[in-house]
Amino acid sequence: MRVLFVSPNFPPEVNAPATRLFEHAREWVRLGGEVDVLTDVPNYPEGVVYPGYENRYSEEEVEGIRVHRVPMYVTANEGALKRIASFVSFMASAVWHARRLPKPDLVVATSPQFFCALAGRRIAKRFGVPFVLEIRDLWPESIVAVGAMERNAVIRAFERIERGLYRDADHVVSVTDSFVSHIVEGGADPADVTVLKSGADVDRLAGSHDLAEAAVVRREFGWDGAFVAAYVGTIGMAHRAEILLEAAARCPDPDIRWVVIGTGAERDALEAAAAEAGLPNFQLIDKQSKARITTILGETDVSVVHLRDTPLFRTVIPSKIFEAMALGVPIALGVRGETQTLVEAAGAGLAFAPEDADALVETVLRLKQDRGLYEQAQIDGGRYIRAHFDRPKIARRYWNLLADVAGHPHARVPVEPSA
Repeated sequence: MRVLFVSPNFPPEVNAPATRLFEHAREWVRLGGEVDVLTDVPNYPEGVVYPGYENRYSEEEVEGIRVHRVPMYVTANEGALKRIASFVSFMASAVWHARRLPKPDLVVATSPQFFCALAGRRIAKRFGVPFVLEIRDLWPESIVAVGAMERNAVIRAFERIERGLYRDADHVVSVTDSFVSHIVEGGADPADVTVLKSGADVDRLAGSHDLAEAAVVRREFGWDGAFVAAYVGTIGMAHRAEILLEAAARCPDPDIRWVVIGTGAERDALEAAAAEAGLPNFQLIDKQSKARITTILGETDVSVVHLRDTPLFRTVIPSKIFEAMALGVPIALGVRGETQTLVEAAGAGLAFAPEDADALVETVLRLKQDRGLYEQAQIDGGRYIRAHFDRPKIARRYWNLLADVAGHPHARVPVEPSA
């Protein structure tokens, strides 16, 4: 069975969508599938083309996955109008260059944003094959939630397009339970919606934690003797990563190091605020490679996962919780809703009220001071993710779903049930 997956992100980009797609596609190839990925030139989130790439059509093979990169308008992940222009350019370029590709058995396209989904729908129609829509975030609702745009005529027009995509898709894959009601209300048949949450490749992550490199990391960042509470990921409008700077200013324990690692639209503002504050217990570190970030995350003592306290963000599940659990790093969680339910069920850490720096400090202090609680969170989180969210198992369930939608039941594979 041949799958064409349309996505604006793919490695060497290191964000969650790129990792999810790569790890799924790699497993599908192992299962005997043929996988083409139609994606952009790597540039996220700075809006600068990565070294070794050019903003033109190119092809490469990554662990058996055929990757087709298309040119587009490249811009940083900031400013709604520029980003929308970038999205539209990727949509047009993907549709145009898809003519180069062999006919797939079905097309999958992911969101956010739905311009990628529009490209997938058009390509599927051209080839005359089923179209599967993957919903990783509710867009354009998330634009309004972070304050990037007011809910105006443009947003309402986007919402009409969104509903059309739900109606037209042969199947919709949601990464959270909470999205399902919205998707069905938007016009999807409930029988054609499946939840396949994110996860982590537990064995690969555990095996990639290099002890020699870990020692280098701790020396390089000055972490020897420190208890490191770190936010790792995109520094965007939704995340309010500056809460770690606020926590550093209020923390009474000088041995706790508050760290933010990454880049994004709000990084410059955080860097300026950190420079003004001049706190010795706060550290802002540049974005790291995917290979190195695993070791870095494994050397932190607490993974801080945080989103703004808005109703929409109670429906999302940040993928970084799965990586933390896989590496045995307890979580300080500032996200309400489905994510909090999951982390508490796993016993993988403690929740605190989002956007409350005092509550964050209290949570990290408790994890540092209660060794029994800390070690139990390490153990329970690892057990839970291996039982329920091991990514190769999820990829197999995804593959079987695609085989059913494509009408190729012979391509199905056995799947070990979740514990």
